[in-house]
Amino acid sequence: MAKRDYYEVLGVKKNSTPEQIKSSYRKLAVKYHPDKNKDNKEAEEKFKEASEAYHVLSNSERKQNYDNFGHAAFENGGGGRGGFSNFDFSNHFSDIFEDFFGEGFGGGSRRKRRSNYRGSDLRYDLSVTLEEAYAGKKQDIKFSTSEKCDLCNGSGSKPGHSPNSCSMCGGHGQVRSNQGFFTVQQTCPQCSGSGEEITNPCNSCSGQGKKQASKRLSVTIPKGVDDGTRIRLSGKGEAGSRGAGSGDLYLFINVYSHDLFKRSEENLFFECPVSIADAALGASVEIPTIDGGKAKIKIPAGTQSGKQFRLKGKGMPYMRGSGNGDLYVQVNTEVPVSLNKEQKELLEKFREIENEKSNPSIKKFFQKAKSFWKN
Repeated sequence: MAKRDYYEVLGVKKNSTPEQIKSSYRKLAVKYHPDKNKDNKEAEEKFKEASEAYHVLSNSERKQNYDNFGHAAFENGGGGRGGFSNFDFSNHFSDIFEDFFGEGFGGGSRRKRRSNYRGSDLRYDLSVTLEEAYAGKKQDIKFSTSEKCDLCNGSGSKPGHSPNSCSMCGGHGQVRSNQGFFTVQQTCPQCSGSGEEITNPCNSCSGQGKKQASKRLSVTIPKGVDDGTRIRLSGKGEAGSRGAGSGDLYLFINVYSHDLFKRSEENLFFECPVSIADAALGASVEIPTIDGGKAKIKIPAGTQSGKQFRLKGKGMPYMRGSGNGDLYVQVNTEVPVSLNKEQKELLEKFREIENEKSNPSIKKFFQKAKSFWKN
């Protein structure tokens, strides 16, 4: 079953504020929480769906990835609920509830949270010719990204030092405050919920665990890529914060239009102009193929304009699988636009001696026209 759009799940718009997203999720979470809907599988699924949507849309980095790539941004987890497979909803999303309602809602105990986020995914647009799409190619690309700091190996701390427990929350990642009759528990503003403090930040990356860099990468464009093909390079995106995993790099392929060939999936189409004489008498015509070679097609006598001939296996390679598509050659009869005296005389002579047998389509047309006029 296809996953629903996260904005649709929460009933919000793409430009909704974080407060609106949070408010909408809170209403759904209270309505469908398992503690209020014992043994109700439908409510449990709606609760998980809403929690998954909020988990993505409540974080600016994850939200940006989702806006750019949709559910595909989280497919590297594979299976299950589209990237959330092997995901412990009962534990992780109790964290979200405790942000709203404090510790104890849903019966869960407070666990230490981490603010070490996976790196952002990147997009790179790459244009290739139809010939390059046919043969495949290797190409070096250069782009700006963030890479794991070599000095601290991504930890954010000076070599030989480790993070300390947060002095504000004591390593719990949460702080409590009293507001009238209520005790409110919130994410610690000092450590952003990680429970850790970098007291000895790395001199190279200032405690971030990553640095901006210009990166050069050799990428392989497979045979048969089509316009709009998206290629995912796992782990080649931006580095994560403080040792978290890197994002992915997505190559978006643009295939230039061709002067001779038109493409439809793995098949190619080619329009071949022929003279009236060749179409009427028959001929052998040599045409180009996408691999740079040549092929001959035999045009039978009496071939009509628009007739197609198929050259099997002369199209584009199948990107997933073996073999090639076909090349379809369409014959277009060209009527002379300039005639010398001898050519005119010959055509006049031909017009005098042609008969209905020579032009059966013309005969049928006038028969239908006469029948129409009588009515």
